[in-house]
Amino acid sequence: MEDKDTLRGSSARTPDLDWSQVRETVLLLQLAAGQIEAAMREGGSFVDVLIDSFTTLAGSMRTIASTADSLPQTPENAPIKAQLSTQAGEAGQMVHASIVAFQFYDKLAQRLAHVCHSLDALGLLVGDNGRLFNPAEWVGLQEKIRARYSTAEEHEMFEAVMNGMPVQEALDTYRSRSGGAEDSNDVELF
Repeated sequence: MEDKDTLRGSSARTPDLDWSQVRETVLLLQLAAGQIEAAMREGGSFVDVLIDSFTTLAGSMRTIASTADSLPQTPENAPIKAQLSTQAGEAGQMVHASIVAFQFYDKLAQRLAHVCHSLDALGLLVGDNGRLFNPAEWVGLQEKIRARYSTAEEHEMFEAVMNGMPVQEALDTYRSRSGGAEDSNDVELF
């Protein structure tokens, strides 16, 4: 097999005696992983800007609430103080919801990184005739992929597919078991 770094483009349009569907498959796997990585990198830089903005916004909301609380309690200040406190509280709730959304983005980025790793490892295995036909190599790849999963649902989905469940059925089961976690306001640490 050619090394990952020496694989040079598709020759499917002009096949020669050296043409290989395995090499074409590896090339497409590498392309897919590269596109995912590029999208994650681009998205990550924008999310970093948003995280910084929301961190600053959260600090500003705390300052506004603190300033409102420190205003003297007078009949003239009471409506302004109440309005500032209410709006700071509402903005604080929106900031919290945004932070939870950023955590889900982080979880998505981690999963996509796992997919990139899996695609890369699969491409290397498929492209190596010395490993391709060795069942122990495939078991090793499966173990590497399984080890990267971080939730019980992901492990269960992996096991279900490895034990013969159709992928779509396993995905449906996974979605029902992780049921609405994206709709939760609870902060999940992973």
